[in-house]
Amino acid sequence: MAKIQMKTPIVEMDGDEMTRILWQMIKDTLILPYVELKTEYYDLGLLNRNATKDQVTVDAAEATKRLGVAVKCATITPNAQRMEEYPELTEMWKSPNATIRSILDGTVFRTPILVDSVKPVVRNWEAPITVARHAYGDVYKAVELRTDEPGTAKLVFTGESGAVQELTVQKMSGAGVLQGMHNRKSSIESFAHACFRFAIDTKQDLWFSAKDTISKVYDGTFKEIFDQVFTEYRAEFERLGITYFYTLIDDAVARVMRSRGGFIWACKNYDGDVMSDMISTAFGSLAMMTSVLVSPYGNYEYEAAHGTVTRHYYRYLKGEETSTNPVATIFAWTGALRKRGELDGTAELCAFADRLEKACLDTIEAGEVTGDLASLSERESKSLTSAAFLKAVATRL
Repeated sequence: MAKIQMKTPIVEMDGDEMTRILWQMIKDTLILPYVELKTEYYDLGLLNRNATKDQVTVDAAEATKRLGVAVKCATITPNAQRMEEYPELTEMWKSPNATIRSILDGTVFRTPILVDSVKPVVRNWEAPITVARHAYGDVYKAVELRTDEPGTAKLVFTGESGAVQELTVQKMSGAGVLQGMHNRKSSIESFAHACFRFAIDTKQDLWFSAKDTISKVYDGTFKEIFDQVFTEYRAEFERLGITYFYTLIDDAVARVMRSRGGFIWACKNYDGDVMSDMISTAFGSLAMMTSVLVSPYGNYEYEAAHGTVTRHYYRYLKGEETSTNPVATIFAWTGALRKRGELDGTAELCAFADRLEKACLDTIEAGEVTGDLASLSERESKSLTSAAFLKAVATRL
């Protein structure tokens, strides 16, 4: 059989640990036999990021701006424990996802992958809940320091005009920690536009939540910008019969739990990080969720919404078989291939992505699943290793 041809490469960002192993298995088993794959490869594994002083992450993001479509494997963001595990590290490198999102200035849309045999923990949820996560700033671009003595902490802004604004953060009576974070008006506006456009494209209601009662300036600015931007889309929302509303983050959590699903929930960066994990877990598994970063300039980066599955990786290194769920990583590839096909007018590539996704879902519905779903499935199911699951998908494909 002739392989499906690609006109334009996609940016391929390799990652770490068990997901890196699955990444190659997915390519070898499900993609390379059928697609003449064209990628511009970047190794975002932790040791290569260290060797390049994280320049490889910047290069991968810039390549995404140039080529328009990227697919990314899960990566490690080192903490103190990771610095001990990887003594070669010269620095506690920042999250590569945060770096990429900052450069692309996009919004992350995460949606659960539903199968009939796995029912949501929240029984009244009947349709997927998409979390729209702002992908710039907040704690991910914050600066921090620790003090071991009393003193006064101040927040100072010096404008280019020379004007100075100064606030006392806290008079410290002893040791403590301090953090300063920021956001940009232009990025918040891009976030709002992306959310409203996505709601219109998918014909879903849009909720936005923050905490402007406490954070009257920071979160209050988010609310004001969303209100202003919505005036551009109000008529189209009314024509489609969909709604937009703002509510406090704590109220939103309660509303989400009581809802039937089928809407978009827009959150600030950290809120979206946490809530998307809650949503995916309640719908079934972290490995059953799509994630795409959409930039306001028409660039797309697809990834799995979970981590590098460290526990399974160490078992793999011992020669043990693992039952890691690869579905989210497969759907990252299908999302990127489909978008590449759409942008290039390659219908065969889009159709292949559709068939590969259907093969995954049909395999799960047939009761051939990985360990995480075996314990959740309401049908009789057989727990397979990662390799056996991929082989079962390949057979249906």
